[in-house]
Amino acid sequence: MHSVAAGQESMKVSALVLRVTAATATALTAFPVQSQTVSHYLERIAALDDGGPLLGAVIAINPDALKEEAASRTIAGPLAGKAVLIKDNIETAGPLATTAGSLALKDNVTGRDALLVARLRKAGVVILGKTNLSEWANIRSSSSSSGWSATGGQTKNPHAIDRTPCGSSSGSGSAIAAGLAWAAIGTETDGSITCPASVNGIVGFKPTVGLISRTHVVPISHSQDTAGPMTRRVGDAALLMNALAGSDPADAATAEADKRKADFTTGLATASLKGVRLGVLRKQAGSHPGLLALFDKALADLKAAGAELVEIDYTVPPEMGRDEFTVLLYELREDMGAYLRSTPAAKGPKSLADLIAFNKATPAELRWFGQDVFEQAEATTDKPAYEAARANSLKLAGAQGIDKLLHDNRIAFLIAPTEGPAWPIDLVLGDHFVGVGAGNLAAIAGYPHLTVPMGSVEGLPIGLSFMGAKWNDKAVLEAGAAYERARTATVPVPSFKRWGE
Repeated sequence: MHSVAAGQESMKVSALVLRVTAATATALTAFPVQSQTVSHYLERIAALDDGGPLLGAVIAINPDALKEEAASRTIAGPLAGKAVLIKDNIETAGPLATTAGSLALKDNVTGRDALLVARLRKAGVVILGKTNLSEWANIRSSSSSSGWSATGGQTKNPHAIDRTPCGSSSGSGSAIAAGLAWAAIGTETDGSITCPASVNGIVGFKPTVGLISRTHVVPISHSQDTAGPMTRRVGDAALLMNALAGSDPADAATAEADKRKADFTTGLATASLKGVRLGVLRKQAGSHPGLLALFDKALADLKAAGAELVEIDYTVPPEMGRDEFTVLLYELREDMGAYLRSTPAAKGPKSLADLIAFNKATPAELRWFGQDVFEQAEATTDKPAYEAARANSLKLAGAQGIDKLLHDNRIAFLIAPTEGPAWPIDLVLGDHFVGVGAGNLAAIAGYPHLTVPMGSVEGLPIGLSFMGAKWNDKAVLEAGAAYERARTATVPVPSFKRWGE
């Protein structure tokens, strides 16, 4: 059973979990339909996350989920009663701690809802529980294994349980692929929504930075952090965006959000690609023959749907990533300290230096990899160098990156494969990224990035990225929905087995 506060666990939840037998677990491996009850999801979590393949996607269950579902019946709206999992770096009021995957925050029960969670609740969403993640959103070490945290262990990919779920929203991606909830909320600084969505075969949307509040979300970077929906369909992501988007007086980045938000579902069902010019980032598609063939099939589908394809010859300037890393190091130390000092508990870490000391004193934290990135961040204190790095990385990704490519080529969106096939989980050597995709452009610029499943390579899901201009979130979702309807490739169903079995 997943963790809940001592003495707070609902008797109904316990009874539901205890009813899961071996026969039920076998039956639950079938992919679920779109709309299910909390009871169904709790049984499925018990069968697939706590038992069977032991996915490790859900880190804690909300003991009040059944009560929230009952209360949601009095709320009107399309989100009422929908069960949603929340990444465990986003605060939720109630008995559950917000740990960011770290034992240092195992007692971080703040009693606060992040504003984005409060908005979901207002819309009638049922908070089903919290998802595992790459600890500290994958910023602690340069040799980490995506999906591992000291609190939740290693999350697995339901399409191949010996392969990565990617990160840092690993549990959110794995859970939705496995049908453990209707939807999940992830967070991204650079690739942490889109990569796990791609390799788990689901939809992931990283909106324009500043469209969704970051208040009471464990941070990395105020320049690049955002939350976003992870779902089975583009329409579900748009529906969640209607609840999530909006200004927050406590988050200066969201000052324009009220003016920029819209009904993201309007026109989605009839959105067309006819006459839409798409910039094809061929160099960012990698070299794997199977992936290239799949990408070509997606391009053919887009062309058949009326899109005009424009080949883009673009090479990512190496100084963009170099300067981004400087920004993330500086802002991690500053922003993490500010968050930790905002937590109500008198005890516990209050700075990045405190986290470093805690990890050194806690063998379970450093069992598989170290904290070299934390240590670099603690030593990155040159503010003028940071400000210059931010200005340059933003310019290269934005004005001289996406903006220039869209303008010079008269295109509406950039497209590319989101990520390569999921690599084997390797706790000893860490992740094995293969250099596919161009999501760092949208991440650094803070622009919208949507990934939609486009098929698989050897049974391993691959996503197709749509990236657009700042605040053009609705149009990006419309393009993705139009592609979703035009797609002819088969979207894989999770096997819940090791790859090749």
